[in-house]
Amino acid sequence: MRTPLNSPFSPGSDSVPEVWAGRLTHLDDWRSVVRPRRLAGLPERGRTILGEAGLGKSSLVRRLASEAAALGDWITPQLRIPLGADPLKPVAAALLELARQAGLPASREQRIGSLLERVETVAAAGLSLSMRAKDGPEPYSALSDLILEIGREAARRGDVLVMIHIDEMQNVTRGDALSQLLIALGDSLAHEEEVEVPGGGRLLRTLPIAVYLTGLPEFADMAGARKGATFARRFQTTTLAAIADDDLAAALQPFVLPGWPVSGPAGLPGRVRMTPQARDAIIERCCGEPFLFQLAGERAWYAGTGDLITREDVAEGWRSAEGEAESHVVRILERLPAREREFVEAMASLAPQERRLTRIAEAAGLSAAAKAGPTTQRLDTQRGIIRRGSPYTFRHRAVEAYLATDWPAVA
Repeated sequence: MRTPLNSPFSPGSDSVPEVWAGRLTHLDDWRSVVRPRRLAGLPERGRTILGEAGLGKSSLVRRLASEAAALGDWITPQLRIPLGADPLKPVAAALLELARQAGLPASREQRIGSLLERVETVAAAGLSLSMRAKDGPEPYSALSDLILEIGREAARRGDVLVMIHIDEMQNVTRGDALSQLLIALGDSLAHEEEVEVPGGGRLLRTLPIAVYLTGLPEFADMAGARKGATFARRFQTTTLAAIADDDLAAALQPFVLPGWPVSGPAGLPGRVRMTPQARDAIIERCCGEPFLFQLAGERAWYAGTGDLITREDVAEGWRSAEGEAESHVVRILERLPAREREFVEAMASLAPQERRLTRIAEAAGLSAAAKAGPTTQRLDTQRGIIRRGSPYTFRHRAVEAYLATDWPAVA
């Protein structure tokens, strides 16, 4: 009954997994705050969601986008920016598609036609337009103007929101490109227009536009350096952490009772169940990491063909995944600057109750705890790997497990 074709687990695909775990705060923020406020013409910042690889940043926003699409909103695809690439080109191309969806190309206004031509040029030439003054305004102004036109058309519809999602923001390494992109998006979010209300009054409203940026934690430094307080005013930044075990258990409960629906032999409906012990084993191995959760679930599914996933299935499947799980955590550690990695390794070498700043600094070979201040702040607030306190603890539980135990080998 269990086959690779009917597995509901999908590690590392950037798709919305069928077995969804946690992130309820972010889902509620979209449903109860971002979308309602922007539709109502109220100001609301864009959202920047950062975190280490494997924490489900892209999957989270793709889920929000799928909900938006189901409600009839106009959404861009997931715009993944390659390292060092000009981000203005794919963004311009995506906006042109949204403009087509909004019906703007059919407009007879010369102003709209000229704007579309301008953005088509940006889609082809990107940032290089800035080098030729004769081509007119900077590319970012054309992008911002088109976003506003799409937003105006959405506002006329009354119940449509424009959603833009740009992924891998840390790959925008050119300062001028990043600045132009953030200005175009930020200006669109902050723009207000005067509208007439019943009774003859007039008021200012924002347009129904939402922007989500996702990427690795270092993007926070890049954006802060380029835009400073302006970026902070226009975007609310969140760094994702591990998912709580209770949320993982809730995600797996449909397997325990009543069973996960699948197509059985000859296309007949069936259900795949999971023992409580198997559920607990998956939770133990994944350390709250969405990628590892999907990986452990997938390998347990592949470990047999029957309609019951057992703890033995989880153990057998995980043995085939240990190398991939280890490589995943090693890549995270290898990205850390030397001082940050040394601090994390020193912290992991101590017993949990001994993980106080003075002891960790001593284990890391620092002459004074005060010298570790900037390092600990980055590891906590920007990278989400540790949590400062008394004692210090790990927020990234897979990193702790790898450095302090025999994980990914689990008895």
